[in-house]
Amino acid sequence: MAVGKTQKKGGSKKHSKKKQVDPFLKKEWYVVKAPNVFTTRSLARTLVTKTIGTKIAADGLKNRVCTVSLGDLNPETDQQHRKFKLELLDVQGKNIYTNFSGFEVSRDKQCSLVKKWQTTIECHTEVKTTDGYTLRVFVIGFTKKHNDQLKRHAYAKSTQIMKIRRVMTQVVQKEIQSCDLKEVVNKLIPDSIGKDINTKASPIYPMENTCVRKVKVVKKPKFDLGKLMELYNDSSSANTGVKVDRPDFEP
Repeated sequence: MAVGKTQKKGGSKKHSKKKQVDPFLKKEWYVVKAPNVFTTRSLARTLVTKTIGTKIAADGLKNRVCTVSLGDLNPETDQQHRKFKLELLDVQGKNIYTNFSGFEVSRDKQCSLVKKWQTTIECHTEVKTTDGYTLRVFVIGFTKKHNDQLKRHAYAKSTQIMKIRRVMTQVVQKEIQSCDLKEVVNKLIPDSIGKDINTKASPIYPMENTCVRKVKVVKKPKFDLGKLMELYNDSSSANTGVKVDRPDFEP
């Protein structure tokens, strides 16, 4: 033993190990619900830490954003490359109610559309819906060859590109300005806006694969629980009553 050092009494003590607790015992599961514009109503299950003291579990769930493929929302379609963003807004019991928060076409699908010997035309514009949402819509389209064309390429002139961009902006403004957010989602599911642009821009130059590639919610109104729950009311299940014959009734 070195000079000047004293040996500790009792010898060396082993470090006490903390008892390992399963972190999932502090969690609870919730079911994520989708609006009635989609076929699949129960999207997924998510977890959050249980309510402890002043920390409420519902506060940890609100404002989360989940990205879901259209193939999962509407299983009868084969458009898995179209992705919808749904924001978690309200918690009731073990159910979480969501609303539209954005839309995007997957990256690999966009890359597969880009080819040689053609012109890619893009534009974006901001539109306000009737219920107060401001959306930034991005559109993309591609030129194609004329019928019986002998040239190898299908390049559009700069003046034609400007005209096609103007048509894209006009169609988007016309289709979205006159409807609310629910109707916008109904138009994004079959991509009817892209088909209208393709039809109206083709006289300027033949177009193909024109579609809305992205939608951002730039500004949204104050949260209204009543309007949110309207998205979850099934009109088909409402009891409209049955006609009853009363032969003995005299008015």
